[in-house]
Amino acid sequence: MNYYHDYKMEKIFEALEQPKTIENLQLSESFVTDLFLKIVAGFGTVKTSTINEITGLHWDILEKILPELEKSGLCATIGGGFLFSSVEYSITPKGREKARGINEDNPYIGMAPVSYEDYYEIMDVQMRGRYPIKIPGEVVDNTFKDVVGIAYAKESIIESCIIGKGIFVYGPPGTGKTFVVSKMPDLLPPLIIPKFIEFGGRIIQIYDSSFHKKCDEQPDDPRWVKIYAPFVLTGAELSLNKLETNYNPNKGVYETSPIIKANGGILLIDDLGRQRDDHELILNRLIVPMENNKDLIYVRGIPVVVHSHFIPAFSTNLDISIMDEAHLRRAPLHIFLKNPDVEEVKEVFRRNLEQLQEDYEKDVLNRFSKVYEKLNVGGEGLEPSFAHARDVAQICQAVRINKDKNIIDIEVLEEALEKHVLIVLQRMKIDISQIAKKTRSFRIKTPDIEEATQALSDFGSIVISNEKNSLIADLEENITPVVLVDYLTKRGIHVKKIEVIAESDKELRRTILGW
Repeated sequence: MNYYHDYKMEKIFEALEQPKTIENLQLSESFVTDLFLKIVAGFGTVKTSTINEITGLHWDILEKILPELEKSGLCATIGGGFLFSSVEYSITPKGREKARGINEDNPYIGMAPVSYEDYYEIMDVQMRGRYPIKIPGEVVDNTFKDVVGIAYAKESIIESCIIGKGIFVYGPPGTGKTFVVSKMPDLLPPLIIPKFIEFGGRIIQIYDSSFHKKCDEQPDDPRWVKIYAPFVLTGAELSLNKLETNYNPNKGVYETSPIIKANGGILLIDDLGRQRDDHELILNRLIVPMENNKDLIYVRGIPVVVHSHFIPAFSTNLDISIMDEAHLRRAPLHIFLKNPDVEEVKEVFRRNLEQLQEDYEKDVLNRFSKVYEKLNVGGEGLEPSFAHARDVAQICQAVRINKDKNIIDIEVLEEALEKHVLIVLQRMKIDISQIAKKTRSFRIKTPDIEEATQALSDFGSIVISNEKNSLIADLEENITPVVLVDYLTKRGIHVKKIEVIAESDKELRRTILGW
């Protein structure tokens, strides 16, 4: 069988025939009746074919429920042909009043949900025994066809997907960390998920087109969707609140978190350590769903267990020590991405130009290489970067069009290089990482002033000044009071209290830890 549609997937497709009765639908008749009434009230006048399209429910169910609504005086037929699919229903004053009350309690209008029991069973069948996976060679080749170099990274990526274990990727900016992790879902088999779940009369949204890419073949029941393994990317914008499932009163749905959307695929926490909330709190929030492959959401205060069988991936430009041992156990595989070779960056530059369908003179590629070649061989000695290759190719296109040229030549490339901010800064010998570095100011109360001063200097303190029985020290923003007190204690220094008294030039904040 096809890797993306195997025997198990075929059996699930057979099981997901479109229900023709309320009993097989496993939703209450009152829920379906209310849904239909809200749709008719929302449109005023609507064809049955539109109701069928919106809800995804079988014609037999429509032919049962809609006439009952008419008999109750909540709506009325006003036209249509011989076929039921062409019949039009219009809302009555009585129906509009009832729909208004229903909307106040549950405003959801859309695809009919699947029952929680059906969701849990179908997901359980798919996730049970999902790993280890035997990934066909042609799938591997196709996944990495546009990835240059980094053979060691590809191996770790493949092995992470084989066993379903997390991976930690770190290294300098522009080395392709996010790009290589984004290839992981292509190595995984697809899965079937419901678009919406019903629990206690409430709607939980599972499908999100921003993260879930549909496969060509789809099950008979349109309430379910077959998707490729998802890739859910979160970065510096991630907060603890965004890791929770929150109710949207306008849509009338519980919008699931990245933890749940990534089920069956990859959850990448990009730029770890750059989040506004402490990254340790974020990592701690992920421990239970990573460990148990289940997460809890709360629907009207009632806890509901949902699947969260994702492979965690973490990437950072910071040091590997940003994650402690407990977190690294959940991502035991690691990749350190070094700055690429000059030839690799040159090849990525060439591919980007061709992807942009840009013609270029032969000398352009060699001139681009000179930017990164060593000074002793006539180069500029800049740090090679895959990100530079992509950006410079795009700037070349802009310059070429602006100059009304038909081809990218040396003149176009030189101007593009002068317009790339990071290349210009490197040429000026300006280290942007030092400029952008943020600091925290700590007040450390200790009787061991002399010893603490030396220890803080060894720790990389930027500024040290003395107060009575305490020191003021500026350290990098990723240093926490817990890390600092642990370090000083191990150096034999007695710490009475540590205060964070300021963070860079931000509004003064105080976090007090007392011992």
